[in-house]
Amino acid sequence: MARKSKPASDAHKPARHAKAGVTNSDTSRIILGTRKGTVILERGKTGWRASHLAHAGVGVAYAAQDPRTGTFWAALEHGHWGPKLSRSKDGVNWADAPQIKYPEGTRYINGFETESGTSSNEAAAAGEMVKKPKLSKAALLKIWCLGFGAKEQPGRVFAGTMPGGLFISDDDGENFSLNMALWNHESRGGDVSTTPGMGKSFWFGGGATVNGENTPGIHSVVVDPRNPKRLLVALSCAGVLESTDDGKSWAGRNKGLLATFLPKPDVEWGHDPHYMMLSENNPEHIWQQNHCGIFNSTDGAKTWQMVSKEGQTAHFGFPIAVDAMNGKTAWVVPGIADDKRMAVGGAMCVCRTQDGGKHWEELRKGLPQENSYDVVYRHALDIRGNSLAFGSTTGNLYLSDNRGDDWKPLGQNFPPIYSVRFA
Repeated sequence: MARKSKPASDAHKPARHAKAGVTNSDTSRIILGTRKGTVILERGKTGWRASHLAHAGVGVAYAAQDPRTGTFWAALEHGHWGPKLSRSKDGVNWADAPQIKYPEGTRYINGFETESGTSSNEAAAAGEMVKKPKLSKAALLKIWCLGFGAKEQPGRVFAGTMPGGLFISDDDGENFSLNMALWNHESRGGDVSTTPGMGKSFWFGGGATVNGENTPGIHSVVVDPRNPKRLLVALSCAGVLESTDDGKSWAGRNKGLLATFLPKPDVEWGHDPHYMMLSENNPEHIWQQNHCGIFNSTDGAKTWQMVSKEGQTAHFGFPIAVDAMNGKTAWVVPGIADDKRMAVGGAMCVCRTQDGGKHWEELRKGLPQENSYDVVYRHALDIRGNSLAFGSTTGNLYLSDNRGDDWKPLGQNFPPIYSVRFA
């Protein structure tokens, strides 16, 4: 029997910015990045249909349309050729974009070893003392996310990568450069490419592994719409960093986060945000779905508060979406745990808060309530106006045009879905 949604008390419901049930005319296209290509769906008079498949057979980690220029972008994961960027003006005809490359000689701390070269794990097993950081040559492993600058920055494009690089283009992707201030941040050990560095790093690999390598990765890039020089990035694993001078300098923004997998949970560094998003018209309200729970900030990431509890449906997961007008309203698609990546209780639901995380509703209408093994990755939930869409690793795509009150499937035989974005 399907479970009913659990409504919050009316006393906890802030006014919505638009009437529920109204279809936002902007939601006429959805772009999917999947394990077997880029899928574009379009809404017509008779409903939604998959209009075009690009990059057939190629993994697409992230796909989106630049809202300022209309350019379509896809971050490809070629098994043989490695990660590449592709772009299109119409979503049909695609071509390789100039590719992202780490500067020659760029290095990073990739674990630690003894003076004799033994790795830290081997050294620990043999009772040896770890002596020095292990340095690795930086090479592009994955383009994990793409981001776009403010309206007054028509050529600004961001790319977050593994191993933990933020690349920026100011000419619509013709040239990308690595942000060296972030790459050489003190939390990562300083400049180990041209100097000995600081001898230690608090950045380490999260859950994503590429060709057996587990390295830090930037998956969220946020631009303050009021001040384009203010940037925030989130990465697995280290936490959140902010720049207020257009990337010239960076500071950690992890106060209040808890890394419950570490001996000291309230550390400055070592956190594992899964995805971070702000409210476009209330940008001091920033949310993140974290490995250890759901966190909310009402002061622009200066401090964070956990707004979920272990054992409740809304706690562990990967994606989060935030209302553009009301910074207290957010949605998550929960999972059981990192080692059990599937719907809680075998039943799909989306959880919504409208009071900053004090109360969470379980929205289930139209979603399968038994035998569901879906999990939704960090980029596979999106919001536009009153419309939300999410896709799962079992190829199911769902849409709600009334803020999650009810859902309908748009397809249930897609390849595993890595990203979902409205265009």
